[in-house]
Amino acid sequence: MKLGNSIKLGIWVLIIMNILMALASIWVFMRMAPAIELIIKRNEYSLKAGEEMLMALARRDQHTPKKQEKLKKSFVSALNQIEQDLAKGDETFAFKTIKQNYIQAFAGDLTAIESTIMAIERLNKINREAMLKAANQARQYGRAGAWGVVFMATVIFFIGILFIKRLKKKVLKPVEEIYSVLIAFNKGDKMRRCSGADLSNEVKVIYDGINTLLDKSTSNSMYGQNTWDDEF
Repeated sequence: MKLGNSIKLGIWVLIIMNILMALASIWVFMRMAPAIELIIKRNEYSLKAGEEMLMALARRDQHTPKKQEKLKKSFVSALNQIEQDLAKGDETFAFKTIKQNYIQAFAGDLTAIESTIMAIERLNKINREAMLKAANQARQYGRAGAWGVVFMATVIFFIGILFIKRLKKKVLKPVEEIYSVLIAFNKGDKMRRCSGADLSNEVKVIYDGINTLLDKSTSNSMYGQNTWDDEF
């Protein structure tokens, strides 16, 4: 039956739309999480390395030459960590400044110390800004995902409304009409028949069949025969 197929199609459309909405939500959050996590992780390591370099510089005059050399190695190790996660632009310039001045800084050159500290602070500032940018990006993805879900939910809502209207028009109203006609016939209204406009072919066939049976029943009752039960 075409009517049955139409109803099945409507149900499947609603199911598929709900599945697509769920998949879209999952895709947004899965796409967002790895990128944000990578940015935060990289900048967290760089911030920690910057803190270690500042600590090594601050403590260089408080120890013996042997311990100073150990602090210098710690500084170089942190510098190498930053180099692995290095980006372009200002971050590269700050890194080069540190690399050019840290040896003189450990030797006590005040100008080199100042340049190195300023470059480390610049790196830390860049990393903090990158983490804030990652947080803003996460919020943007979250808002985009939320509005995407709202949009799809709204589409599904309107499709559902249209489907309900179609179901009411094509199925529920014809059933109500058949029920009303049979009740009226049972109560003595022998002239009431199923009728309606803009009916599907299936409903027309059903209406015609019921009307034919009612016509036959009315005709038989005129000759003293009743083929209808007292209850429906």
